[in-house]
Amino acid sequence: MRTDLLHLDVRKRPARLRFEGRVLFLVDDAELMRRQLAGEDLDLETARRVGLRDQISTDEITPAYICYYFDETLGDFPYLGLKAGGEFPVGRGSVRRGGFVCSVSGKRRGKGSSREQSPYAELMAGIRVVIAENIERIYNENCQNLGILTSTDFSLIDRIRRGEEIPLDAFTNDVDAITREIIEYGGLFEYNVARLQGKVRLPRIESQRPGAPAKRPMTIAEKIFASHWVVDAARGEFGVPWVQPGDSGFVRTDWRFSHEYVSPMAAIFFEQKLGEDARVTEPESIIMFRDHLTYLHEVMPRERVQMGLLDVARQLKDKQEAFAKKQGVIYYGERLGLRLGSEAICHSKMLESYAEPGQLIVGTDSHTPHSGAIGCVAFGVGTTAIFNSWITKDVRVAVPPSFKVVVRGRKPDNVTAKDFMLEILRHPYIRDGHAIGQIIEYAGEAVEALSVDERATMTNMAAEVGAFTGIVAPDAKTVDFLVSERGMDRARAERLCEGLFSDPDAEYVKIIEIDASTLRPMVALPGDPGNGLYVDELGDEPVRIDVAYAGSCTAGKKEDMDMYAAVLRDARTQGLRVHPDVKMYIQCGSQEVRQYCEEKGYLALFEEMGASFIEPGCGACIAAGPGTSARPDEVTISSQNRNFPGRSGPGRLYLASPYTVAASAVAGFIVEWSPGRPIPRLETAGV
Repeated sequence: MRTDLLHLDVRKRPARLRFEGRVLFLVDDAELMRRQLAGEDLDLETARRVGLRDQISTDEITPAYICYYFDETLGDFPYLGLKAGGEFPVGRGSVRRGGFVCSVSGKRRGKGSSREQSPYAELMAGIRVVIAENIERIYNENCQNLGILTSTDFSLIDRIRRGEEIPLDAFTNDVDAITREIIEYGGLFEYNVARLQGKVRLPRIESQRPGAPAKRPMTIAEKIFASHWVVDAARGEFGVPWVQPGDSGFVRTDWRFSHEYVSPMAAIFFEQKLGEDARVTEPESIIMFRDHLTYLHEVMPRERVQMGLLDVARQLKDKQEAFAKKQGVIYYGERLGLRLGSEAICHSKMLESYAEPGQLIVGTDSHTPHSGAIGCVAFGVGTTAIFNSWITKDVRVAVPPSFKVVVRGRKPDNVTAKDFMLEILRHPYIRDGHAIGQIIEYAGEAVEALSVDERATMTNMAAEVGAFTGIVAPDAKTVDFLVSERGMDRARAERLCEGLFSDPDAEYVKIIEIDASTLRPMVALPGDPGNGLYVDELGDEPVRIDVAYAGSCTAGKKEDMDMYAAVLRDARTQGLRVHPDVKMYIQCGSQEVRQYCEEKGYLALFEEMGASFIEPGCGACIAAGPGTSARPDEVTISSQNRNFPGRSGPGRLYLASPYTVAASAVAGFIVEWSPGRPIPRLETAGV
């Protein structure tokens, strides 16, 4: 137990609360948004008639460049990226000046990035209550951890507006016991202090109660949760016979990682709450990465540089690096000199070097499920959760329900795991928000045929599904990966995979079946990864492109590089290069992948074919590196994971597989690739 927390005085909130302030409806009408910000109050009926905004991502709450700030200054910026009627009506400071205490929207609020800057910006602007039709898991947890109250009960709106006293249990009726106490204590840190001081006790789950059955059929994810379940942290007791969906508690982590977008704010919270001399628990299992903003200086618009944002962003790096050095944690930074770049993107390095089957991993990024490719439960957490885990080494969970996607049959040669995901993302179960917060388990012979790299594309994009995490049961290919890529002893690799499968009668809330043999290369139209179409359904008019970006954690792996190389070699045999009207960027996920490219001769091939190779980093998919659009009329095709408005510059962003991105770069317009078939070619602009 950490004795440095015993002296802190934490108390519960009052049982009844009164809110003083206005209600802001996030509607799809720019003029009504501006009128609210100027002082006009809107009612719910009007807001619904005009249209409450659905699918609000954290990119819209706080665009990527806003996240360079990591203190109360964030209160100037909530909703600056919110698009309403095609416009961006919210200006700096307008929410704070408006005196709003409650923010209301429609379906899937807070999807996308796990950035806690979003609810923290809302909190610092005065927002104390968030109401929406449904709320994404990480965003919702971040709100609760910070002390923001959330609800799906729209009847609270008028009560808040009238200044009525509202029972605290109006916000805790439908949550598990631990979440209820976190809300009652006003945040996760305060609750954890109370937990370590013995003021609260973890509820016993069903399998711990007298007379409980000895066994229960479990999914692979449930088995991992059960083995990591915290029984008594102070006495080092972990593991229960079984868990089931809805069980609420804490789980012991094997790895905790963060990057420079999040570590500085977490470090500030840590030092403010515990003092400058406080030390993290087990630094050898904490990893920090400098990967998100390595190339920011190359793409930041001049006006933002003049605002001082580049200097602010550099402070993120400096704060993380100083904290990592002080705490003695594992740190991956930059490579300087002639080859500027990160040592690795966090997700790439976790899978390459650290994750093992059966482990439980948390990271401050929504794409943490990447490591689920080898049978880990890996999920994203926010700033407050990660800073608390530095103290306790555990994180809270409510065991989610699982659904299974079974991909059967044999896929065509030009169809990839990315195409699988674009097909899955447009399924009504996902598009309508039913998968939010659930675990997606991928299975079927088409998934089993995929390499670990390709499986990682699928688990990585569990974030776009809105899922808690994604996972693939380990098998012989997993063992081969651990042996060949890690140098692990085969016997040990096989032992790690033992028992890591879902029981035949495990429970799933939904099973989706897909026939891989019927799939064709896909593309997601701008605005959302769920806007999937087959490439051949785009219409007769070619979709000209200006930028082709091939990379990111989703598509910067070794096998992705094989795909880019296959297309470009094919183009070379046809006497073609990257189209003169297109800028193509190829970015790897780690220095290990770069070395692989060098050994395979890919670096020379990419240069010969007119593509620019970039050292590791994840800048383009957060508008912080080469590969972003510069103007609203520019069109980008990208192998990254998401294309929310403004995610990668002001232009239109299409998502596709590595094959399709590379072929489109050569063609000058969006086109699928098939081995041995000629790649079509547009004339250059103006010819």
